Amino acid sequence: MRKKIIAGNWKMNKLPNEAIEFIEEITPLVKDTKNEVILCVPYTDLFYSLLTAQNTNIKIGAQNMHFEEKGAYTGEVSPQMLKSIGVEYVIIGHSERRQYFNETDDTVNKKIKAALEIKLKPIVCVGETLEQRESGKAEEIITNQIEKAVKDIPEKEIQNIIIAYEPIWAIGTGKTATNEDANNAIKAIRNKICQIYGQNVSESIIIQYGGSVKSTNCKELFTMSDIDGGLVGGASLDPHEFAKIVNYDK
Repeated sequence: MRKKIIAGNWKMNKLPNEAIEFIEEITPLVKDTKNEVILCVPYTDLFYSLLTAQNTNIKIGAQNMHFEEKGAYTGEVSPQMLKSIGVEYVIIGHSERRQYFNETDDTVNKKIKAALEIKLKPIVCVGETLEQRESGKAEEIITNQIEKAVKDIPEKEIQNIIIAYEPIWAIGTGKTATNEDANNAIKAIRNKICQIYGQNVSESIIIQYGGSVKSTNCKELFTMSDIDGGLVGGASLDPHEFAKIVNYDK
């Protein structure tokens, strides 16, 4: 049976002292959960968050990285830099990176390979726009993104990837895909993985839902047949709200 992974994406929020306070506050609230808890924090919060989360069940992730080990890439952070301070996870291909910072399917693929090479676990985001959804192309778009994301990645590595289905029209809008729509989209992703890697891989790979997840809708989403937890945006900024999402099954 697949485990549930609930990851918070803080985006460009929280100073280091706020990150420390958040982790100290949420730790006792989630210490007994059987679900995996990840906080993906800004670069400036990473070191402080890692120190504060020591000896807890909270894992720390980054929100992006470059695919090169080093070089003349002013303002970028390499996977080796993340690994060197103890980061375990990294979000790759979030729609905001694609929309505002020219992330492409090709760079997503390069970043996934670079992360896996040094044992960082990528949280790979895919999703369609409202226009694509309304034109009936949602499944085609997301399965195409998956196919390009995992290009030339061997089967032995694919199990170290988490996929996050995030319909772009639901991110930060308050709109959420219906439970059935979200589940069907994730089934389509699972079927694409099955075509590429076989049934055993498709049945075991973790696929989250993201897009206006909150404490009032998380249980219905996370108990659907194919949804393995969530990538949570705004609701992950409040420790008590995020703890309710982590503890959805209590």
